[in-house]
Amino acid sequence: MTTLKGPNIYLRALEPEDLEFVYAVENDESIWNVSNTQTPYSRFLIRQYLENAHQDIYEAKQLRLAICRNEDFSSIGLIDLFDYDPRNNRAGIGILIQNKENRGQGVGSEALQLLINYAFIHLNLHQLYANIDSENEASLKLFTTFGFQLIGTKKQWNLVNGKYNDESLFQLINQSF
Repeated sequence: MTTLKGPNIYLRALEPEDLEFVYAVENDESIWNVSNTQTPYSRFLIRQYLENAHQDIYEAKQLRLAICRNEDFSSIGLIDLFDYDPRNNRAGIGILIQNKENRGQGVGSEALQLLINYAFIHLNLHQLYANIDSENEASLKLFTTFGFQLIGTKKQWNLVNGKYNDESLFQLINQSF
């Protein structure tokens, strides 16, 4: 894969050394509503997942990358292309910055820009979409900054802490088509 490197961060494929990081992310109940997770994952299942991470997007229909600061190898977040549809040249996109101290520093913006460029230039995708909880102000701001447009709202879509939240569907069309 092409190196996805920006001024402050880079995106890389998942490695076996990411086991504890992915385990911590997948088992953090505070973000389960973002990832649609409902049960904890074992280290065994995550190890199996990492062993299959060598599959490319054409096989797995997903590309999950670690977000790392340029000065080290350790992960501070994850960014994904999912539901890859090669027939219609589209995919969903999602991002998670794990710890609050890493948020609000431009990491998400830089990672999103790198992955949008990769998706449109190297994968030749026509469109990307994102499903965002209507109360997730940080994600709403992030995606709209990059030109994602609201195309619909799924009313009372997700049950979060005993309350039904709307989920907004955003879309970004590759203007080079």
